[in-house]
Amino acid sequence: MFYFDYNATAPVMREAREAWLEATEKIHGNPSSPHAFGQAANKALTEAREKLAHYLGCHPSDIIWTSGATEANNMAMHHFAQTLPADAEVWISAIEHPCVHDSTKHYFGKRAKFIPVTRDGVVDLEWFTVEIADKRPGVVAVMCANNETGVIQPWREILAICQAYEVPFFTDAVQWLGKMPAKGLGDCDFVTGAAHKFGGPRGVGFLKAPHKKKINSLLFGGKQERGQRAGTENLPIIISMIAALDVREKQLAENHHQTRAEWKEKFEKLLLRHVHGTTIVGLNSPRLWNTTSALMPEGGQQRWVTRLDKAGFAVSTGSACTTGKEEPSHVLSAMGYKAGQVTQVLRFSSGWETTAADWEALEKCVVKVYSEIHGK
Repeated sequence: MFYFDYNATAPVMREAREAWLEATEKIHGNPSSPHAFGQAANKALTEAREKLAHYLGCHPSDIIWTSGATEANNMAMHHFAQTLPADAEVWISAIEHPCVHDSTKHYFGKRAKFIPVTRDGVVDLEWFTVEIADKRPGVVAVMCANNETGVIQPWREILAICQAYEVPFFTDAVQWLGKMPAKGLGDCDFVTGAAHKFGGPRGVGFLKAPHKKKINSLLFGGKQERGQRAGTENLPIIISMIAALDVREKQLAENHHQTRAEWKEKFEKLLLRHVHGTTIVGLNSPRLWNTTSALMPEGGQQRWVTRLDKAGFAVSTGSACTTGKEEPSHVLSAMGYKAGQVTQVLRFSSGWETTAADWEALEKCVVKVYSEIHGK
C-alpha cells in the first residue's frame, strides 16, 4: 500500500516508538508528585519542554502541553475570549483549519473578521496592510501553511506588521513543524503544533504562549502546567514527540526536503501532461515540499479515491477534519473556486519515508484510473 495522506496523520517513526517504550518502562512517577519518582518524571518533562523551546526559539515556560492541536487552538481562542475587550475583533485568515475557524466563530460571532486570500491561496498582504493601519484587532491568526493546499503563508511578514502595531500574533504551525525548520516560530506570541503530523504519536501537542501572562485554562481540576492546563501530563508521548522532532530537525538541517520537493514537482508536471483537465491548486505559490492539491477531471471525488484505494494508493479529498461534511471546502471557496470545482479536488501528501519511486508509481496509477474513468 502506498500512503499519500501524511497531512492527515503520519505513521509513528521508529525513534518515536522507541522513546515512548523506554519512557514507559523507566519513568513511573507523576511529574507533580513530591517523591523521587515524581522528581525524575518532572526532570524528564522539563527537559522535553526545554528541547521544544530550543527548536522554536522561546522560553521553556512558554510551552503548555496539550492533547493535540485542536485542544491547543481552542485553548488559545478561549483565552482570547476571556481577556480581550468586549468590542475587540479577532482577525483570522479565511483558510484557517476548522478548529481555529469554528472556535473563533463560536467565541466571537460577528466580531470574527476573515482575512481574504488570493486565487493562489496566499493571505492578501495588501488588504491586511491597509486594514490594520485603519483599525487594530485584538489578535491576528494566520497559519504557517495550509493543510489542504500546502500553500505557505507569509507568517513572518504578518508577524512583523503585527509587532509594528503591537497586535498579538497567533499561528497554527501544525503542517509546518517537521516539514520546515521550527526556528523563528518562537517570535510569534502564540503557536500551536501536534506530534502526529511529523511522525510522533497521536494525542499530544502544545500551545506556545507568553509565560509572563497567565493563560486562561480551558480545563479545570488540577494545577498542572503552572495552573494553565489541568490533567496529568502524558510524559511518554511527550518524550516520543520530541524524539520525532529531533529526527525531523536534523533532516531539515541537512536539506533532505529539497530533493523530496523535486520528486513532487516532477509528479505534478507529469500529471498535468498526461491527465488532461487537471489543475494544481496554488501552483504559482510557495508550497510545502510534500503536498499537491489537484482539481481532477470530472469523475467524482469518491470515485477517484475508491479506485486509487483499490489500486493500493491512499489519498484524500482534503482536510481529514472535514470528511463527512456536505458543504464544500472553505479553503478552496475562499480562493475563488466554484462549488462544482471544489468537489473535484484530491490531495496527495507525502512524508519523509516516501520515495521517488512511490511518486512515480502514483503518477502511473492516476493516469491508469483516468483512462478507466474516461474510457480511454
